[in-house]
Amino acid sequence: MAQDKYKFVFTANEAASEGVTEPIRLPKLIRKAMSLARGQISKYKIGAVGRASSGRVYLGVNVDFPGLPLHHSIHPEQFLVTNLALNFEKGLRQLAVAISNDCIEFGAPCGNCRQFLMETSNEVDIKILLKSKHEAEGSFGKLKLLLPYRFSPDDVLPKGSPLLLEKRDNCLILSRSAGEICSSDCSHLKCKALAAANNSFSPYTDSPSGVALRDEDGILYRGWYIESVAYSPSLGPVQAALVDFVARSRGKGFDKIVEAVLVEKNNARVSQEGMAKMILDTIAAPNCDFKVFHCDVDFQKSILVNSDR
Repeated sequence: MAQDKYKFVFTANEAASEGVTEPIRLPKLIRKAMSLARGQISKYKIGAVGRASSGRVYLGVNVDFPGLPLHHSIHPEQFLVTNLALNFEKGLRQLAVAISNDCIEFGAPCGNCRQFLMETSNEVDIKILLKSKHEAEGSFGKLKLLLPYRFSPDDVLPKGSPLLLEKRDNCLILSRSAGEICSSDCSHLKCKALAAANNSFSPYTDSPSGVALRDEDGILYRGWYIESVAYSPSLGPVQAALVDFVARSRGKGFDKIVEAVLVEKNNARVSQEGMAKMILDTIAAPNCDFKVFHCDVDFQKSILVNSDR
C-alpha cells in the first residue's frame, strides 16, 4: 500500500501481515528496509530488522550525509537502536542484518555496532540472526558470543546504573539566559531539545545533550546524545534527531530542515556544538537557523529522582 512505503515501525500484527510471524522470519522485511536506506556516498543500501521487547518490529537503515566523510554516517544497527530509544522501547530481542545486496546472507554487526549494542539494558538477551546463502533459515546466536573479551558498561559504571533503553531523567533545566520553558507539549524547539537532553544517555562523560529540528512544513523531530563506553561508536544528538527525521519525514530531503536547536550542559566535557553546526551547515537548508542553549542540573530534582531508584 502506498501509505506504508515509508514505514519504519510495525506492530506485531502488521509485521505478521508482512510474513514476520516469528523471529526467524524477520528477513521478510529486509527488502523494505533496504529500499529506505540513504547510502548516497557508499552506494550500498544496508538494512536491519529488529524485534523489540514490546513485540513491535523496527527497521534500521544506513544513512550517509552527502558532503561529509563516511565516519559521520549512521549504521543500520545504530539507526534501529536509536529509533527504539526515541520510541521508549525497553529492549531489543532479535536482530537481522543483511550483508548481501540479494538479501540472502545475514551476518554479525560490525565491531562498531556490536559495541553500540552493548549499551542496551538487555544486551545479554539480544540474539543475532546468522545465515549463509546455503541455509534456508539460519539460526540465532547471542550477542555476547560475538564479543568474547568485551569492554562493557559493567567494567566502568556502578552496579545497577540505568543503561540505554531504560527510563532516565537527567534533571536538566535551561540556564537563566535561555529564558523559561513551556509545557512538554509546546512547539518551541528549545523546549523539545531540553526534553531530549533529559533523555540523553551519557554516563561516561556526563555530557547529556539534545537536538530538536523543524522542517519547512513545521513538523518537529528530536534526538539525544547516545554514548558508548568505547566512545567512538557514540551517536551525537544531531545524528539521533536525523534518525527521527528519516523515520518520520516520509522521504523528505535533509535540505527541508529549516530550523535546529541544540541544548547541552554548561562547560560540558564533550560539546556537540561544533559537530552539530558542521553537519547542519552541510546538509540542511542554506538558511537553516541554528541556535544553541545551555543547561544545568536541577539538583533538588536530581535528589528526588535518585532517591526513587
